Amino acid sequence: MHSRQTDPGDAHHESGTLALEDVDAGREDAYWARWYRHECYSRCEFDYEDYAPAYCVGYIGYAQYGGSFADAEPWLCSNWMRIKGDSRLSLDEARLAMRAAWDRMAREAARRGARVASVRLIRRRLKTASFKLGASLAR
Repeated sequence: MHSRQTDPGDAHHESGTLALEDVDAGREDAYWARWYRHECYSRCEFDYEDYAPAYCVGYIGYAQYGGSFADAEPWLCSNWMRIKGDSRLSLDEARLAMRAAWDRMAREAARRGARVASVRLIRRRLKTASFKLGASLAR
């Protein structure tokens, strides 16, 4: 029996979604720790530690639920209440950070999907070109 390796052309990439294994939590945490102050909803009385659980819910939630934020929002809010820990954010404040992380993951998924589509197109063209070349050499 062969073990299956994850292929960038898997359905979740083609459909513009990400699987949980595609999410680099360390990378996302580092990104948000650096940039959260630049977000329009960021308030100076809150530290990154207040926002971090909301970002986590957003980027992990995108991989778990996909689709639209509005459809997943009840589950995301429930997850927020479960993992918020000592965060001082209200649910409404956290929702803004969750949405920002969700949207970032959606953009990443779209980029990956476009990249996979481009690779597949190039592969098809190369196969067609090599077939034509082989046919012309056979003459």
